[in-house]
Amino acid sequence: MNMKPAELALLLGVTERRLGQLHADGLVVKTGRGQYDAPATVQAMLAAASGKAAGAAVALDLDKERARLAAEQADGHALKNATTRAEMVRAADVVREWQGIIGTVRSAMLAVPSRCRRRASTFGTAEIEIIDREIRDALEALSNDESDAPPGAESGEAATTDEAIKVD
Repeated sequence: MNMKPAELALLLGVTERRLGQLHADGLVVKTGRGQYDAPATVQAMLAAASGKAAGAAVALDLDKERARLAAEQADGHALKNATTRAEMVRAADVVREWQGIIGTVRSAMLAVPSRCRRRASTFGTAEIEIIDREIRDALEALSNDESDAPPGAESGEAATTDEAIKVD
């Protein structure tokens, strides 16, 4: 369906001058002098608008990803700064320190029966074995106690050591 410039401009809601610009951009299909192919022009303009919308969506996704990256980088810097100011410590360092303390306490507790044997000459082998068994049972119960497990840790699941812990 051919149309004159004024008719096509009216259909598209643009001026005739703008119609000429759209023709220069390749969006208006001219069939001859003063004649335009209306259906082909409308299809070309819809395709161009659809492409712009898709390009805008890609740009929007890219902006969203850039914002997410910037937020992650800011969080990383905040974490490094807090660690530098000794407001936070690495969880791995805390775990290592507590493992050392627990090992020391365990060794001291396991040495109690032999210290009792040296200090109390009235204790016989049976009494020392009872003390030894009670200490070992208590240590075993403590090692199986999950009430002190970190939040979110399932039974038997160790806490991750790459995290940071806030120091109050």
